Amino acid sequence: MIHLSTERLIIRDPLPTDLNDLHRILSDTDTMYYLQDIMTNALEDSKQNLDDAIAESQSHNREKYFFTIVAKESDAYVGSVGYTVTEVTPVGKLVHAGYFLSPEHHGKGYMTEALNEVIRFAFEDNDVFRISTGCLSENHASERVMQKCGFIKEADFKSHTWHDGVMKDRVEYRLLRDEWSTRPK
Repeated sequence: MIHLSTERLIIRDPLPTDLNDLHRILSDTDTMYYLQDIMTNALEDSKQNLDDAIAESQSHNREKYFFTIVAKESDAYVGSVGYTVTEVTPVGKLVHAGYFLSPEHHGKGYMTEALNEVIRFAFEDNDVFRISTGCLSENHASERVMQKCGFIKEADFKSHTWHDGVMKDRVEYRLLRDEWSTRPK
């Protein structure tokens, strides 16, 4: 089981006890507005999502590293952060990162703190070479997290993604292991 820690957060593999908190977020239309593809309506769907994540965390050929974020001070469920391995190359893994946060924890810097620790884990402990991530251009909070974590913008895609009944623009970011290791701290 992977268990990471920062000043204010525990970042760990998911547990069965996360179900109610996970379902609360996954079924919230406001929280999942930009992640409609993983939104759930029924508790059974959220349980399947959690069961799949737990099974993946125990796999010897693990491809998905999505972690539960818990606030140390309150033991409150904060959200989820992690990445999916998209390719394994001779220089290391290529991964795509993602995250979501419970609304009551917005604006506290938790996601930046959590993502920074996951980046450290990826590059130092999990042989990751490249992390990519992105969001719809209008999702300024998500893009700001990427920027604060040192990601470098690679692309602006115009009318790229069908979302909420219209075509929307998307931005894509990257961070390479050597860019991370040589960035100013």
